[in-house]
Amino acid sequence: MHIEFRHLRTIKAIHDTGGLSKAADVLGITQSALSHQIKGIEDQAGVELFVRRTKPLRLSAAGMKLLAAAETILPQVAALEAEFDGLIAGKAGRLHIAIECHACFEWLMPVLESFRKAWPEVDVDIRPGLAFDALPALRREEVDLVVSSDPETLEGVEFTPIFDYEPVFVAAAEHPLAQKDVIEAEDFRGQTLITYPVDRHRLDVFSELLTPAKVEPAVVRQVELTAMILLLVASNRGVAVLPDWVVRQVRYNSDYVTRPLTAGGITKRLYAATRTADAGLPYLSHVVRLARQEAVKLQRA
Repeated sequence: MHIEFRHLRTIKAIHDTGGLSKAADVLGITQSALSHQIKGIEDQAGVELFVRRTKPLRLSAAGMKLLAAAETILPQVAALEAEFDGLIAGKAGRLHIAIECHACFEWLMPVLESFRKAWPEVDVDIRPGLAFDALPALRREEVDLVVSSDPETLEGVEFTPIFDYEPVFVAAAEHPLAQKDVIEAEDFRGQTLITYPVDRHRLDVFSELLTPAKVEPAVVRQVELTAMILLLVASNRGVAVLPDWVVRQVRYNSDYVTRPLTAGGITKRLYAATRTADAGLPYLSHVVRLARQEAVKLQRA
C-alpha cells in the first residue's frame, strides 16, 4: 500500500467538513477528482474507508485509523516545513559556541539572553568541552562560533574583532607589589600565581609576559571561578592576571588593587571565529553585534 501526504489530507478534509463537496473546495480539486482519489486509496488498502449512504459522510473503522495517522503525521510535516522555511529565510538554525576565553562565560551570558529574545527559533548551546580544540571543531561543523583571543590563518574561517582588553595585575592592597606603579615579568619570581585551569599558552600572563621573559612563578595555583580567584587574591593568598573588564565586572570589595603589566601595557583583542560559508546567516551577524554592544557596557563599567 502506498499512502501519500495528499491521501492523509483528503481523509482529514472529508472528516472535518462532513462531505465530498466541501472537502473538494478545501483541497482545491473537483468533487470528481476527489471521488477517484478515495477509490484509489480504498483499492490500495483493500478496505472501505467510509460508511456509504451516511450524511454527513462518516469514516469506517479503517478510515478512523487512517484519520488518526493523518492527525499525527500532518502536524509533524507542517512543523518540518515551517522549520525549513525558517532556515531558508535565515530565521532558524543552530548557534553552538565554543569558548577559548575562560573568563568569557560571565560576559557572554547577557549576550545570549538578548540573542534568545531576538532569535527564538535558533538553537543555542555553549560547548565548554571543546574549549581547547575549538577551531578544529569549528571547521568540522561541530560548533558554529568560537570566542578566541588567538586568531589563526585557517582556510574557510573568518575572525571578526569584538573588543580589545588589557590584562592587568591583581594583588591584595597590602601586598608588597601593590606599591609599584607597573608590574614587570621579574616581579612574578617567588610569587604564587593564581590562574584559570587552562594550558599556559592560552593564559595572557604566560604568552605575553612570563614565557618570553623566561620567568617562572614559585607556585601556579589553578582556580575555576573568577570570584574565587579574586577572593584568594584579596586574602593575600597569591596574585593574578585578569582581563581588565573581568575585574570591573565582578568587583566584590576594595581589598585588592590592579596595576598595568609593563610600562607600555599589554593589549589583547577578542574575536568571534566563524566559517566563511556561514557569513550570510543574519543571526550570526546579530550575535556578534550584540557581543560588541555588551563589550561597550563592560568597558564603561
